[in-house]
Amino acid sequence: MISSLHGRVAYADADHVVVEVGGVGYAVAVPPQVSRAARIGEELRLHTNLVVREDALSLFGFETREELVVFTQLLGVTGVGPKSALGVLSALSVEQIAEAVAADDEGPFRRVSGIGPKTAKLIVVQLAGKITPSRPVGTPTQAAPADAVFAQVAQALVGLGWSERVAAEAVASVASEAPDADRASVQALLRMTLSVLGPARKEPAGG
Repeated sequence: MISSLHGRVAYADADHVVVEVGGVGYAVAVPPQVSRAARIGEELRLHTNLVVREDALSLFGFETREELVVFTQLLGVTGVGPKSALGVLSALSVEQIAEAVAADDEGPFRRVSGIGPKTAKLIVVQLAGKITPSRPVGTPTQAAPADAVFAQVAQALVGLGWSERVAAEAVASVASEAPDADRASVQALLRMTLSVLGPARKEPAGG
């Protein structure tokens, strides 16, 4: 089992990075917030999970041990595969996942691309008691972490027809110049990004 990697970034794309360790490059699927922050030539440490299938060995990596733990817990949910689990952690922080589970609220999971209503409900039911929020449910929350906001906006753009690469680059570009209040709002950041991309200039999702 490869439980962690620490090396230099050789390549970074919207959904994965290649980390070079001891002369060997490891392709690791990561949340978009990790790939956006990765810089070629710089060191990167990831907590990883090796998913073994009959036809492939796939590495999934995260910045924190908590994210890795939640990833493995999601893999134990009926109907949730590694790509769907990664999608959940790309759209929601560990705290947001814990709060949704504690509140018996499948809504946040239903908004994740690839997660249907039945699977969303199963996530809430099967993770109950396994993950708890750091504060009582109902406590006023601060604005969502910027990375989670960026990921949700990028996913919305993909749903509207843009490729993941174009969506991620557009969100990052717009967010870099947006006021803090807009950077923390999915609706505001999506509106600003759409005004730059132009709703009429869609690309095929696989482009």
